[in-house]
Amino acid sequence: MTYAIVETGGKQYRVSPGDVLKVEKLEGQPGDIVKLDRVLMISDDQEVKVGNPTIPGASVEATIKNHGKDKKVIVFKFKNKTNYQRFKGHRQPYSEIEILSVKY
Repeated sequence: MTYAIVETGGKQYRVSPGDVLKVEKLEGQPGDIVKLDRVLMISDDQEVKVGNPTIPGASVEATIKNHGKDKKVIVFKFKNKTNYQRFKGHRQPYSEIEILSVKY
């Protein structure tokens, strides 16, 4: 089974062909094919290749399934004895991608 460790959006993911995962928002429309170039490690049945920090010439192709926003995170600030309260919400955008192939 071939798999790779890729970095996108400041996070690292273990991916193999056919996987569906949520990553930080990527540029492009649903249906577009994106190429993830920051491949840190590739493994197949015979060997393991580790980059320093990345493997030159290696890439992972994925298709964007859809875009969305994550659950709301509430930020609450409070100062004692001064009647100061502040609520703020944030919804992080994400892209759902499906891995097509691992190339090296």
